[in-house]
Amino acid sequence: MSASTAAPSQTHDPHLGSGATRVLWMSTIAFTLMFAVWLMFGVLGVPIQKELGLSDVELSWISAVAVLNGSMWRLPAGMLTDRIGGRKVTIAMLLLTAIPCFFLTQVGTYGNLLILAFLVGFAGNLFSVGIAWNSAWTPRERQGYALGVFGAGNVGASVTKLLVVLFPSLVVGGGAASAGFFPDGWRVFPAIYTIALILVAILTFLIVPRVDKVAGAGKPLSEMLAPLTHLRVWRFSLYYVAVFGAYVALSAWLPKYYVDNFGIELKTAALLATTFIFPASLLRPFGGMLSDRFGARRVMYWTFAVMLVTTGILMMPNGHIVIAHADGHTSEHLGYSIGLVPFALLVFILGCGMGVGKAAVYKHIPEYFPDNVGSVGGLVGMLGGLGGFFLPPLFAYTKQWSGFPTSTFFVLFLLVAVCALWMHWTVVQMLHHSSPELHDRLEAPAPVPATH
Repeated sequence: MSASTAAPSQTHDPHLGSGATRVLWMSTIAFTLMFAVWLMFGVLGVPIQKELGLSDVELSWISAVAVLNGSMWRLPAGMLTDRIGGRKVTIAMLLLTAIPCFFLTQVGTYGNLLILAFLVGFAGNLFSVGIAWNSAWTPRERQGYALGVFGAGNVGASVTKLLVVLFPSLVVGGGAASAGFFPDGWRVFPAIYTIALILVAILTFLIVPRVDKVAGAGKPLSEMLAPLTHLRVWRFSLYYVAVFGAYVALSAWLPKYYVDNFGIELKTAALLATTFIFPASLLRPFGGMLSDRFGARRVMYWTFAVMLVTTGILMMPNGHIVIAHADGHTSEHLGYSIGLVPFALLVFILGCGMGVGKAAVYKHIPEYFPDNVGSVGGLVGMLGGLGGFFLPPLFAYTKQWSGFPTSTFFVLFLLVAVCALWMHWTVVQMLHHSSPELHDRLEAPAPVPATH
């Protein structure tokens, strides 16, 4: 049997041993690990800052450069996957990321740490590889679910946080570190990740089909880039900034937000941050199933509604109304505050909305651009990831300007509002062009009953 006839049968085989299923699960495992590596500085920043004596600005750049490098190569990575297949690209990226990850265990200066954080950030680009790879192997009617399962690898953002919660002594040394198996303190995490990256690369080589499916083999570069001229692609990218870029930004921002605003320990803050990360990651398969059943656009309406309500409440600072009376006295009324538990609950609901919405955005891509998933998915992922780079400084500047820590959520509220309005305007325009004969009927006055 030729390779060209073998691949389709594997794609439609629903059993565990099928090529499509092996690709899905190995790509998801690889992506989960790479996402953990990409965002590990979000929680390791606290011990790093203490050891190296860094300012808050210096510390912010460590996570920022990692997020930047994990976003800027998503377009070429997706296109390369369409050209040569996801198997080769995934294995190469795992091994390339392991190199700077190993050298992180030996770093001693801020300058070297900044360079290595940038290089380790390359891990984030595996997302567009997995999207293109799974789209090539999965039939259209199951793509929403498959891409949702793969995208659930975002939960890797919580791996380092959970390790800090479960084994807090690792951050300050002790255990395996004191026995000489790993470096002391926070460096134990890049040491563990280096070994894991190499092991997953080997498993990917052994488990996934040797004969890969390549959606864009032989396609000219100009043809692969042609869809990027469509305004629809850039609209999808803005949606992804709201549901993914904001997710990346909050994943790194929340631990410090909890510590600074609620006075809790880092271990507790990391645990609370996972209550946002888990639903924002693990609900992607559910979001894919909803998109397969009800349509991605309807799911996006639900997503934006949930995000607008939650960020609208979270952006309101604690306070009260002061009334000045005629006699010169003042009185305070309607005092309100958002405590730790209500705050964490609202952030959890916000994460649910983001988890469902991320799958819905990517459900659009194979439907509108089935032959260019690598390039379109790469651009959408790149701009969404860059949102995770630009949003944290924007959070900091708005806090400095307003004096309110909750201005973080005001930024997100405005972003989501723009996305929702643009999407609704597009839907209205589509309905107008497809059914112009209904235009006058929508606002026509009710008929006046005849009088005798």
